[in-house]
Amino acid sequence: MHCPFCRHSDSRVVDSRTTEDGSCIRRRRQCPDCGRRFTTVETAALMVIKRSGVTEPFSREKVISGVRKACQGRPVTEDALAQLGQRVEECVRATGNAELTTHDVGLAILGPLKDLDVVAFLRFASVYQAYDGLEDFEAAIAELRRERPAPAADGTSVPVPAAAP
Repeated sequence: MHCPFCRHSDSRVVDSRTTEDGSCIRRRRQCPDCGRRFTTVETAALMVIKRSGVTEPFSREKVISGVRKACQGRPVTEDALAQLGQRVEECVRATGNAELTTHDVGLAILGPLKDLDVVAFLRFASVYQAYDGLEDFEAAIAELRRERPAPAADGTSVPVPAAAP
């Protein structure tokens, strides 16, 4: 690590700590040449392979931007989108892979998005699960109904029977 002050080619680590969310390591360093101290922040690089074959760094902002489009016109706050972005990043980092495809990232979005808003989930899933027709939507809606019972008039949950095939 080069010293940002004198450009000396080496530095000594004085202290290392993980950040609050555990995604980075903060290191205090000291230059042996000029004696000045500076801080570095280290993160593991997570790369995304696009359909074209181009590789680029994972971006939480791109995830949020894509989900924002699916949530257009839905009662979803910016805070909820930020939390979803964080959950997705944690999920893809937990895989332990240094490289993921855009399809893998899209699939990692589906779980948190289903919890956030089912209509946005269906919009997003129609792209990433390549729905071909109404049957795919009907199957997804039937699955959602099995997972989420409809509320009864008194506020309790009542299971909704799936539509007959």
